[in-house]
Formats: sequence, C-alpha cells, structure tokens
Amino acid sequence: MGRVNALPPAGQPEPLASFAALRTPQGAALLDELRDHDPAQELATATRLRRSHPAALVSAALGQARLRQRAVAKFGAEDAFRMFFTPHGVEQATRTSVATYRAERLAGRGVRSVADLCCGIGGDAIAMARAGIAVLAVDRDPLTASVARANAEALGLQDLVEVRCADVTGIDTSPYDAVFVDPARRGGRGRIFDPEAYSPPLSWATDAALRAPMAALKIAPGVPHEAIGPRTEAEWISDGGDVKEAVLWFGEGFTPGAFRATLLPSRATLVAGAPLPAPPVGPVGRYLYEPDGAVIRAHLVADIVERCGGRLVDETIAYVTSDTAYESDFTTAYEITDELPFNMKRLKALLRERQVGVLTVKKRGSPVEPEELRRKMKLQGPHAATVFMTRVAGAPTMLVGQPVKLTSRSPRRAARPR
Repeated sequence: MGRVNALPPAGQPEPLASFAALRTPQGAALLDELRDHDPAQELATATRLRRSHPAALVSAALGQARLRQRAVAKFGAEDAFRMFFTPHGVEQATRTSVATYRAERLAGRGVRSVADLCCGIGGDAIAMARAGIAVLAVDRDPLTASVARANAEALGLQDLVEVRCADVTGIDTSPYDAVFVDPARRGGRGRIFDPEAYSPPLSWATDAALRAPMAALKIAPGVPHEAIGPRTEAEWISDGGDVKEAVLWFGEGFTPGAFRATLLPSRATLVAGAPLPAPPVGPVGRYLYEPDGAVIRAHLVADIVERCGGRLVDETIAYVTSDTAYESDFTTAYEITDELPFNMKRLKALLRERQVGVLTVKKRGSPVEPEELRRKMKLQGPHAATVFMTRVAGAPTMLVGQPVKLTSRSPRRAARPR
C-alpha cells in the first residue's frame, strides 16, 4: 500500500490524538458497537452516541467505522473489523488475495526477511508476516506508521512486523533478504501516470531493488512498457477478472525481460520472453475469445492467437477469433451468431426477434455507452445475449453471441520459450 513519502503539512489537526482515542477501551467499545451501523442513519446514530461519549470520539469512531466497512471488500470482514484505516489507506491498499500471492512467491524463493518501504497501513506487511517473513515496515507519515503498527498488533503479528516512522531513502536494506517498494501513485489531482512522478520515483525504487538480493516493486498496471527496465520480470495480476496491479521482480529465480500474466484465485500464469510478431487479422469466425485484462496489459495477446490458431478481428482490438474451439484460463469464449454493421435499428430488431430481455454489452474501440445502448433497445423477453460493440477490419461492427463452455482445455500453467 503506497503512501506519499512526505511529511504532513504544518498546522494540520491532531489526527494522532484522535487515533489514540480509538485505541482506548472506550474507543474500542464504540467501534464494536458501530460494526454493523447503517451509514444512512449516521446523523441519528451520532446524535444518540454524543449523549454518552465525547463528540470528537464519536466523530472519529464513525469515520473509522465507515472505513472498516469499505475495507471488507479488500481484507474480508474478519480482518477489516479488527484493523484500522486512513482514507488513503483504504483506497491504496493491496487486496489481500493479491498481497498473499505476492508474499508466498517471495517466501517460496527462500525469503525470510523483507524491508517494506512505503508500507502504508501495513496490508502487504501483514501478508508477508503471515507467510513467515519478518518485515521492517517503513512509512514517513506518523499517523500512517501508527496505523500500520496497530494493525500488526491487532492481528497478532507484532513479533514479525517492526514498524518504523522514517524516510525510506535513509533505510539501510542490506540486512534483509528482499526489498518491497510500493510507491505512492496518487497525488492531489488523482492518479499519477508518470512513473518518475511516483513518490518515491520508479528510478529510485529500481536502484533500491538492484542493490538487494531480491526485490518486488508494485506499480500501476497501465505503466508504459518502455519504463520497464531489461533486468526485471514484469507481472500483471488480475483477481476475479479485474486487473489489480503490476509487479516488477528482481533477483534469482526471476527471468529478466519476461512478461507474465497471472490470474487469481486460480493462480494460472502465462509467461513469455521475446514478443511474438504482430498476429494475423482476419474475418470473424465461429468463436470470439476475450483475453483477461492481465494478458492484454502484459502484451501477450499474440500468444493467445498463436495458441488457438486464430486471428485478431482488427489489428488494434484485443478480440481473438477462431473457427475451432479453444478453452483457456486466460480467455472467455463466446459463440458468435450474428455479425452486423453498426446500426442501432438493426440491432434492436434482431434482439426483439430473438426475445432478448437481458443484454450484456461489451465494447472495445467503440464510443457507445452500454447503459445508453440497453435503454434504447427496450429489451423484452426470456432470453439473454451478449453484444460486442467493436471494429472489424477497421469498420464499426456489432457482434452478437453467447458465452460458451468448450471441451478442449489448455494447460493451466504455460510458458513459451524465449
């Protein structure tokens, strides 16, 4: 979980005092009481609680209760309602499934100690500690470091997690088996897309990684490939079909120059070295394959085309088509029934004829908004369909079909020789 590596502005309120109050017996009891509170009733709840508790404590507890409810999606209820959060911490924290996968990959390579630089609220440190790794967790913001320390204690991991409030650039990482860096990728205006504008910059994080026996750098999944150095293995991770992050791996056991796509929870992984030539483009066949987002981000769509013996529908669109059945962990398969030039009236007539009442809209290379399209179709009927708003050989096209389960399977773990 990345944090801006900067001191808090002078004159800010006393967040540390408010946080300390939440850790008193009175604060803990109030948080327990608010575990299942309804945010829609927050005003009435606050009015009632202020009759018996200090107003500042009630305000802090309500804010923390909201954050805990938001954190359930990433940490699960069992952990989230024992942990503490900051607003940025919830937003930027790594999902537990991803952090666990990453931690176990380090532990599986013999790592027993890690310097976690820019640790944030400690989500990654927790995952590494649970994998049996001793962690030095560092963050420069005093409140964030206090929250990380409290989280290690709340989950019984304080013997494995040492939290230090310090500037990460001054940390001696030489005593540790590995370094993990999660630079902040958000600023006052939102997401930061330039890796050198991360805090700390990607170049600094890379230098720190190259000095360590092993390292992992968490970066935005949309990072430009040209920003990835030749001495790292780059991995894109999706969880439940959503791309969550990219990681740059350094050290023994990783393949410099390789690109990898990994899917959770299955942990199926596709890895390739040198890129393949541009894949062929051709007409839409019986089947359409939608690669997982991690495959697309890792620029491994050409590998999918090669494996299924297919082609792209357009040289700029990541839809793969084939006339033969091909099933893979890395694609979702659809059987195409209709190919139409872009024409809303024709699509509406087709859906009415097929009695389609439930329509899934997917788009790539099209400005159409799915909700607006569904509204215009005035859907009625017992059947379901999927429509792809895309381009075929450069022409705006509508493809109609259904998800399909195929019989042939590709290996769950596959690697193409470099």
